[in-house]
Amino acid sequence: MEEKARQLVARLAATPDAAIRDLPVVHRALTLPLLSAASAALRLSLLISRLRPRRALPVPVVSVGNLTWGGNGKTPMVDYLARGFHRLGISPLLLTRGYAGGDEPKMLQRRLADTSAKIGVGANRAALASSMLQKYGYIHHSETFCTDKMLSVTSEVEPGKIGVAILDDGMQHWSLLRDVEIVMVNGLAPWGNTHFIPRGPMREPLSALGRADIVVIHNADLASEVQLKEIRSTIEDNAATCSVFYSRLAPSHIFEVKQPLLRLPLNTLNDKVVLCVSAIGCPDAFIHTVTEMGPPKIHRLDFSDHHFFNVYDLEIIQETVRNLMDQHGKHTIILVTEKDYDRDPEALKTLDAKVWVLCSSLEIIPHKEQGGDDFMRKVKEIIAVTGHAKSHVVDQATS
Repeated sequence: MEEKARQLVARLAATPDAAIRDLPVVHRALTLPLLSAASAALRLSLLISRLRPRRALPVPVVSVGNLTWGGNGKTPMVDYLARGFHRLGISPLLLTRGYAGGDEPKMLQRRLADTSAKIGVGANRAALASSMLQKYGYIHHSETFCTDKMLSVTSEVEPGKIGVAILDDGMQHWSLLRDVEIVMVNGLAPWGNTHFIPRGPMREPLSALGRADIVVIHNADLASEVQLKEIRSTIEDNAATCSVFYSRLAPSHIFEVKQPLLRLPLNTLNDKVVLCVSAIGCPDAFIHTVTEMGPPKIHRLDFSDHHFFNVYDLEIIQETVRNLMDQHGKHTIILVTEKDYDRDPEALKTLDAKVWVLCSSLEIIPHKEQGGDDFMRKVKEIIAVTGHAKSHVVDQATS
């Protein structure tokens, strides 16, 4: 029942005002008014939260957030930034709330195990940051970055000490001052019906884009040129001074849930019947990606974002696989995303079928001669500028 309720709210949140008259009477008369009232309460709580004092950290803070719920590419961007700073020799501290069972921090921990990244999980990210900075030590901004060399790392930087903090899902998290505000936008569904959660997908109004230093239009490879132009126009109307980049999730390889260290090439799917099972924010993007990879037969089962597969769900998945095998006369592969795997790998291992995981990484799509190097350069430029102003703020993080 809980999953059905979540799916109903998601459907209603995607319903534009012009289509309300087509909804069943019970939804028009009861459900939508309740959702609208909850949206108004959320908006008020957001305004109150902005009145709280904010804390400065002794290292640069890069916030990755969005205006809408789910499917915007926040976690892949956090992974991308962490690897980018690691390559510069700067150890990043990732601060994440660990929402809904913690599938995202679990995925980040697995993916970044070969880097210098530290990951802190907790709702009070200001206190969490203070604790981890004390535990690992930190390199002050002036020791780590220098403006005349575009924030190149000095040879004196000690390995292991934290040089930058990345605030996951940070746009509506007001306890920390940030040096860079990165806002992710889903190119397939940028603003939904423009209502606040739960009546719609919006966490803040479009005017909040004015706080952004960088806006990244994600899933840009799956959106049309017309869609991208409309999104860009909205961004420019609300945040004329920010930089705009484009990104996509690029599939890299596949692994089997029972053999996670065995990397399979993407073309392994070429002659397979594939059942895509996902509980993510934008399942359409997952389906688009798999379709582009070329399996001849693709089917799908979608669950709400962050959903844990229970016994009943697993039975539905198993029954669907059996039906597809009867229909096509060949074995069916269950394909899931990394988030679905990291949420509960043991549950997936109980299925009597081959369950494979599609691994992908965020890529900045070159656009108007701007690519991945330009993106990191812009992040570093902003840190260089804001660092000087921030140095005058009293540091309370380790007090």
